[in-house]
Amino acid sequence: MPQQTLPRRALLAAGLGAAGMATPARAQHGGPEVRWRLASGFARNLDILFGAAETFARTIAEATDGRFQIQVSAAGEAVPADGLLEAVSGGKIEMGHAPATLGMAKNPAFALATALPFGLNARGQNAWWLQGGAAELFAEIFAKQGLTALPGGNTGAQMGGWFRKEIKATGDFQGLKLRVTGLGATVLAKLGAAVQPTPGPEIYAALESRALDAAEWIGPHDDERLGLQKVAPIYHYPGFWEGGGMLHFWIGAEAWKGLPKGYQAIVRAAAAQVNAEVQARYDARNPQALRRLVSGGAQLRPFPQDVMEAAWKAANEVYADLSAKNPDFKRIYDALRTFRNEEYLWFQVAEYTFDNFMIRARARG
Repeated sequence: MPQQTLPRRALLAAGLGAAGMATPARAQHGGPEVRWRLASGFARNLDILFGAAETFARTIAEATDGRFQIQVSAAGEAVPADGLLEAVSGGKIEMGHAPATLGMAKNPAFALATALPFGLNARGQNAWWLQGGAAELFAEIFAKQGLTALPGGNTGAQMGGWFRKEIKATGDFQGLKLRVTGLGATVLAKLGAAVQPTPGPEIYAALESRALDAAEWIGPHDDERLGLQKVAPIYHYPGFWEGGGMLHFWIGAEAWKGLPKGYQAIVRAAAAQVNAEVQARYDARNPQALRRLVSGGAQLRPFPQDVMEAAWKAANEVYADLSAKNPDFKRIYDALRTFRNEEYLWFQVAEYTFDNFMIRARARG
């Protein structure tokens, strides 16, 4: 029989079905017309992060033959970036795409859905959410704020940031004007840093004017676009405060409740596709970006072991304090810690042993 070419929509439907999310017949044969708005927490020039929302919207439109359309806007265009979750929960927009750390002011437990210092790596964070019970734990927390959340990508382990002077001892953080966000800001402030939540587009100018001494951003692919090696050449690693930064698609509880079940299945499948693609894109693009940064003047420096140990101690003190004050934080952190310890038992046996050999083999050429 001669090979036949299937329409793109049919191929997409087959792919969604293979992923365990069969495209509902209703979506293929005259489902309702739906128009939603999605606000990204990222600027348009962040091609992977902003592009994740575009991929999500395009996938849903194709899977529904254009009946379910989502209009995507960049950070600050439709709603203020720091008010994104409130806009979604309040019904001003139906969806957002951003890290859960935006909800820390309402409940510090939100931070655990993204990353915390010395938490899980990207694979561990994904496994905890999808198979380790995290989704159920967070669903209760998010529901109190009128939100539903689906994983929407991971940056992987981030870099430690750009410094004008190398960090050689813990005392070098004392008084350091440092841009860092999330629970990492709390931990580094405990080490003496003068933490400043500078927006990403303003980092270069703040470093150049010496309003900042150092700044963390994301990793090589995104950092390269800011040109920070020109004003703060020391590139420290690792970003121990975000070993696997998970992002989420946020949906207003009422909007989600009113969406047909078939469309809900398509939304879940599209989010799952993006969740896998974002990290793959970073893993594929960071190596060459790192090479270009180093050739352009970046000086790679690991954080010293005593600095890592001091940060580990400070982080655990922060978690003990938050756990004593916030039952939600304690319940979720205890679950994360248990899962993390089991994950690293496995990684130590197989993953780390394999990776360590391969890294040494590469070094030998």
